Amino acid sequence: MSDKGQPPDTYSEDKKYGNPRTFDPNFKGPVANRNCTDILCCIIFMLFIIGYILLGLIAWVHGDPRKVVFPTDSEGHFCGQKGTPTENKSILFYFNLFSCTSPSVMVNLQCPTTQICVSKCPEKFLTYVGTQFPYRKDKGSWTYFSQFCKSSFAKPEKTLSQMIMDDDCPTVIFPSRPLLQRCFPDFSFVNGTLTVGNKTVFEDGKGSTRNATELRAAAKSINKILDAKAIGVKVFEDYATTWYWILIGLTIAMLLSWIFLILLRFTAGFLFWVFILGVIGIIGYGIWYCYWEYKNLQGHHTSYLTIYDIGIQSDMNIYLQLRQTWLTFTIILSVLEVVIILMLIFLRNRIRLSIALLKEGSKAIGYIPSTLIYPVLTFILLSICISYWAVTAVYLATSGVPVYKIIAPGGPCKHENKTCDPEGFNTTEMSKACPGAQCIFSFYGGKTLYHQYINTFQMFNLFVFLWLINFVIALGQCTLAGAFASYYWALKKPDDIPPYPLFSAFGRAIRYHTGSLAFGSLILALIQMIRIILEYMDRRFKVQGTADFKTCWLSGPGEVGTISRAAATKAGAQESQNNISKFLQCCLKCCFWCLEKVVKFLNRNAYVMIAIHGKGFCRSARDAFNLLIRNILKVAIMDKVTEFVLILGKILVAGCIGILAFLLFTQRIPMILEGPTSLNYYWVPLLTVVIGSYLVAHGFFSVYAMCIDTLFICFLEDSERNDGSTERPYYMTQSLLKIVKKPTI
Repeated sequence: MSDKGQPPDTYSEDKKYGNPRTFDPNFKGPVANRNCTDILCCIIFMLFIIGYILLGLIAWVHGDPRKVVFPTDSEGHFCGQKGTPTENKSILFYFNLFSCTSPSVMVNLQCPTTQICVSKCPEKFLTYVGTQFPYRKDKGSWTYFSQFCKSSFAKPEKTLSQMIMDDDCPTVIFPSRPLLQRCFPDFSFVNGTLTVGNKTVFEDGKGSTRNATELRAAAKSINKILDAKAIGVKVFEDYATTWYWILIGLTIAMLLSWIFLILLRFTAGFLFWVFILGVIGIIGYGIWYCYWEYKNLQGHHTSYLTIYDIGIQSDMNIYLQLRQTWLTFTIILSVLEVVIILMLIFLRNRIRLSIALLKEGSKAIGYIPSTLIYPVLTFILLSICISYWAVTAVYLATSGVPVYKIIAPGGPCKHENKTCDPEGFNTTEMSKACPGAQCIFSFYGGKTLYHQYINTFQMFNLFVFLWLINFVIALGQCTLAGAFASYYWALKKPDDIPPYPLFSAFGRAIRYHTGSLAFGSLILALIQMIRIILEYMDRRFKVQGTADFKTCWLSGPGEVGTISRAAATKAGAQESQNNISKFLQCCLKCCFWCLEKVVKFLNRNAYVMIAIHGKGFCRSARDAFNLLIRNILKVAIMDKVTEFVLILGKILVAGCIGILAFLLFTQRIPMILEGPTSLNYYWVPLLTVVIGSYLVAHGFFSVYAMCIDTLFICFLEDSERNDGSTERPYYMTQSLLKIVKKPTI
């Protein structure tokens, strides 16, 4: 008898047969009389969700996505924002793009030059000095040039040195074009020579001559974005042309997946044996080929040498000239062939069980077709979680007020990277101590308690996101397990299957087992969070080490360069000393990856037990683990057979759709079907169709995989609980019953 207030205990001690725990013979299927499980974890989960919602609201109040959409000038103003003086100036212009090659860019993530908002990019070459001389006769040059200054000037009265000191105007402008709302040089090639505005050399406005190659070095990373934008436009055009063909392909993939699940009921055994015979044939061919090479090398001058004689060689072809190598390959392949054949002989009944369960899974889905619609709900819930996380992350990242820092492109400054106020900066002591220093917008931040914990809030945002993602997946697994368990434990199928089994299972999972699902999801989220932190630390250390090393060597000539080279040598020594720590970090990453896989497997089976018996997470996980351990050989065979058949189905669906899409987008079947004729990159819609078809098939077959796992757990319980008598009949179908009656099972 169970304790008062608890669901009936479906487990009982059985010392007669030596099993640690067997099952209550009176169990007739998924428990209907349930109570809430893991209530404490459910409360914690709800509190985290409430905190997550509050965090999103606070971030929404403080954040401003315009900081991501609109470029920001040196004074922190948005370019192109409506209702501001820069409403008609939506493009950001750099005074001195050559300064963007400064090493401080790597540290401050900001180009150390004045940036202003302009309405259009310059289209010709002009220097400040060049506009002064013809001003009295021709004011047009200065009128054009002045629109790229901080404020309008009636005439260019200041000297070049005074203008540079006051930082009012750029020294030179050159033909540019807008990209991502920023002005970048208009590069082109003339007869194989790089030019800017059809010029290879030009004045920099300070009395020096620069060439297009130097300018390209300053904008090298930006030039890559130019190419990416051009490709992006063409890709968008291809999607606009082929979107309806892509939808048709995904619809066909859905129909093929459905057909494959139906045919799998009758062809599971055929597919498996084709695979096995194919593997045996391939290995047999390998044995024959290796032996043939071994015989051909007889009498060769290197035939009597051994691997020990030649030692370690970088050229692998040397080893292929030894008879010993081919003899080793022959022996290894022969042993592998014998092992596979012996496994097929001795495990033939267990393999038959796996194939029977595959067929049973197709039959169960046929009786409960609504389960194939459930992945749509999972997709919607996952999309909501991902969207909320992304929006919250953007609002958190854009929270705060503009922060300005001192940047000294002219040389070292003791005040560099200190915060400053752009208004009146030129009159401060810091400006006088560092001639040429500028007070430039750096980032958005603040000194309030909220702004100080922005990074912590981002970590909380990521953690709850992982928890919710795993919870949604767990909810789907538990719901499907409950539906398919209702099918298995129906004594007369399909008459005894309860009405609306999927909706009933979903209601039970939400009403009674939210805490248990949250518990399992929490464990998995913690492991994934640790993996992300380890990966972040690994990349951060690599980037920091590379940046330090490059900065040391690029600091400059003379004494500074000598110090930098010494620092670089020291950095290299430290890098060699960190090999052990890198190895340990790699081991940790590998261990947590394996742990995540194990926990996913255990959680999956625990959710099946929760759906059937209505117990808490720990109790269900323990019972599922003990049940699987008592049938470990069946588990191993079952897992591999199911995995192979499902992967084969996914590849088959994606491959068929991919072939049809390839023939269509490359105009190989114009006599049958006329496809699009004006594609820039036919592989863009082709890959989209192939990947999308694979994901569609994965959604269908994930339901199938959960069905097989549930039926397998139920089958093991049924085999241990019942004996086929009138009092304790088997709930399994006749095909499974014939296999169970075999003495070798």
